[in-house]
Amino acid sequence: MAEQHKDTGGSELGRFLRARRTQITPADVGLTIGPGVRRTPGLRREELATLAGVSIDYYTRLERGKETRPGPGVVDALARALRLDDEEHQHLRELAIRAARYAPEPAPTPSRTVRPHLKLLLETLRPSPAYIVGRSMDVLAWNPGGLALYAGLEDWPLKQRNLARYLFLHPAARDLFPDWDNSVRGCVARLRAQAGTDPDAPDLTNLVGELLLKSADFAKLWERYEVRGRRHIHKTINHPTVGTLTLSAQSMPLEGTPGQRMSVYLAEPGTPDHDAMVLLDMTASGQPAARQHQGP
Repeated sequence: MAEQHKDTGGSELGRFLRARRTQITPADVGLTIGPGVRRTPGLRREELATLAGVSIDYYTRLERGKETRPGPGVVDALARALRLDDEEHQHLRELAIRAARYAPEPAPTPSRTVRPHLKLLLETLRPSPAYIVGRSMDVLAWNPGGLALYAGLEDWPLKQRNLARYLFLHPAARDLFPDWDNSVRGCVARLRAQAGTDPDAPDLTNLVGELLLKSADFAKLWERYEVRGRRHIHKTINHPTVGTLTLSAQSMPLEGTPGQRMSVYLAEPGTPDHDAMVLLDMTASGQPAARQHQGP
């Protein structure tokens, strides 16, 4: 009998296992499949259970959220069977821990307030574009280049300014980022990782609900349940004001804040990219919207 993949019940742990199972083919794990039509995408439950060394009944209960206390050995065996990388393996461990101590009370919405010394830090980083985001990627504070880097973001109301919302819903985003596909994939993976361990957070659930409704691209990526941490990257931007520039990007958590992070973009002095970055800062600092860089 074909498996049912439209089940919306179960735990976040079960949803992660189901999503990753459907992305592993029998050939990926060395299984030989006989002739005939195969209805199940990826591995069947019994195939994954066998690879992980657990019973099909136990694995089915785990995926459906009926079993919520898998031991470390089971978690590690499932990670190996699913060929998870280190970050995905750690995410699976965190989901298992959360499943064992789940409490239904929703997490509080974090404060949008940015401390004065962090706003001062944004100013001292000029001409490097820099901004501070909250847990769900709301843009909370910025310097002139940090806001102007995302062309058109300044036209949105303060509380609407969110990087995920911008990437999927702003008409300028696809032209701004030539590597848009990879950018949004990383964006969704970071939201997935956050929502997986804090699925009841109202700011996250509201944002995800909006994007699922308004963006088919987001919905498709959300269903894949990929998780990935932040990495040191280089980002190429086709900016309508200063032209094309490639900047090094660095994101870091801010101590003593409710999940806030700072992102900074850099370029080597004396390069065309640095000149363009300086021009962006100079141009943006003359705009009324950019002068409100202190945020709400």
